Amino acid sequence: VQLQASGGGLVQSGGSLRLSCAASGSFHSIVSMAWYRQAPGKQRELVARISSVGDQNYAASVKDRFTITRDDSAKNTVYLHMNSLKPEDTAVYYCNVIAAEVGKGWSPGRNFASWGQGTLVTVSS
Repeated sequence: VQLQASGGGLVQSGGSLRLSCAASGSFHSIVSMAWYRQAPGKQRELVARISSVGDQNYAASVKDRFTITRDDSAKNTVYLHMNSLKPEDTAVYYCNVIAAEVGKGWSPGRNFASWGQGTLVTVSS
C-alpha cells in the first residue's frame, strides 16, 4: 500500500488543521486507518484510529479536539481534523494503514501494515 499524506504546516495555538492520507496499491481491503505522531525526543504514539466499520478511538490527549474521518466516496482516504491545537501537538504525523492482502479467489489474505512519509505539524504559542 502506498500512502500519500498531506496537510501539515505551521499554525498558532488554538488554530485548526486537517491532515489527509490517501491509500493506493494492490490489496484486498483496508482493516483500519490511523494517525500516529512523533515529537522530538519522544516515541511514536497513536493519535486516532478508525476501523473499516467506522469505530474510532483516540489518545486521551486529543479526545474532544481531534476527529478522524473516512471519505466514504473514496474509502481509501482518511482525514484527521485537528482543532484547538496546542504547542504540545507539535510533531511529525504519520498515516498508518492495516490492510488485507489479496488471497486465493480474491478472499482476504493476511494483514499487513504500511506507513506514510510523515507530515510536520508545528503549533506556535
